[in-house]
Amino acid sequence: MNVVSYETHKPTHRDDKLSFVLVFAPCFVLLLSVAMLGRLVGLHWQQWLPGAEHKTSIFSGVHAAVYTVMSQLI
Repeated sequence: MNVVSYETHKPTHRDDKLSFVLVFAPCFVLLLSVAMLGRLVGLHWQQWLPGAEHKTSIFSGVHAAVYTVMSQLI
């Protein structure tokens, strides 16, 4: 008689946090560089980023845009 045991790997809170950071950080850096480039050139960067239309600060706009992009990825 063969006994087959399938162990399921349940992701821990630490694994979830690490994967969140590994997605959030590169997206934040990429969208921040786009926003900074737009600001240096003098264009309306809020229109380029999804979710950043009504934000006044560049960091809050990029933060909102990253969360919008991440919600569309998952």
